[in-house]
Amino acid sequence: MAVTRTHMDRFEASMPRLEAIAYRLLGSASDAEDAVQDTFLRWQAADIDRIDVPEAWLTKVLTNVCLNQLTSARARRESYVGQWLPEPLLAGDPMLGPAETAEQRESVSYAVLTLMERLTPNERVVYVLREAFDYPHRKIAEILDITEASCQQIFHRAKKHVAEGRARTEIDEAAARRIVEEFLTAATSGRTEPLVRLLTADVVAIGDGGGKVPARTKPFEGALAVAKFMRGLFKPSKAKRNLVGGSPEVHLTTANGAPAVVVVLDGRVIGVLCVEITAEGIAAFRSQANPDKLERATRQWAATDHGEPLLHAF
Repeated sequence: MAVTRTHMDRFEASMPRLEAIAYRLLGSASDAEDAVQDTFLRWQAADIDRIDVPEAWLTKVLTNVCLNQLTSARARRESYVGQWLPEPLLAGDPMLGPAETAEQRESVSYAVLTLMERLTPNERVVYVLREAFDYPHRKIAEILDITEASCQQIFHRAKKHVAEGRARTEIDEAAARRIVEEFLTAATSGRTEPLVRLLTADVVAIGDGGGKVPARTKPFEGALAVAKFMRGLFKPSKAKRNLVGGSPEVHLTTANGAPAVVVVLDGRVIGVLCVEITAEGIAAFRSQANPDKLERATRQWAATDHGEPLLHAF
């Protein structure tokens, strides 16, 4: 049937929520956009006037589209070059969705998005819809065509898997920024000891280059190993400048609601280093350098005022 202006308005009103759900489910902004577009095509083809609750209908269709993508994504990631990390979203990106509660903020954090890769597709759907969007188990069960009791069991199992991988902490934003600033000072000092003092004993550093940018295939683990790596990463060299095409600017901002170091060259984001901070210190560095996963970040960067860089790398 023909889509009227009213039908378009209904869909457009739901788009921010649909995109936020899809991003949490898929860990990729581009895949989330594709899922929402696919949902719109099905909306166009539906007998919309017979749909009693458009929001529920759209959420169910989107969820099924994402479930199909998650199933195929697992196969694709088996052949992915190196470590796979989610696509980071910079501060102000509307796809980050709601952030009023600790649960909502955590559900879109880079750490939790990475941990959710451990979940089955159904576990991820239940976790995201319940934790981030406060959907009742009854409605989630209807979306997945399972019983409410099964939905509750899946949620508890998913929440346990995520909790086992990360101790939840709420760090004051100003304090977190100071810690990252201290990290940058230590990383550019050329000394290992100041870096070690900022890290937890079991800190990890993971990088995603997607086979297009040099990145270690295995994570660095432990304070000394990570400190040496970070010291080397920020050490100036002609080879690094030649590799990226210049001396990039280093900015401190937020990505996925947490402190992040953004590396920019000629207005293009070439790296985002997400920093996970706990009360004990920096627990993880997750760096995204795959250019395919930084296109949206570059667009968001160009649309915002980010001030002067903290330093120039390399």
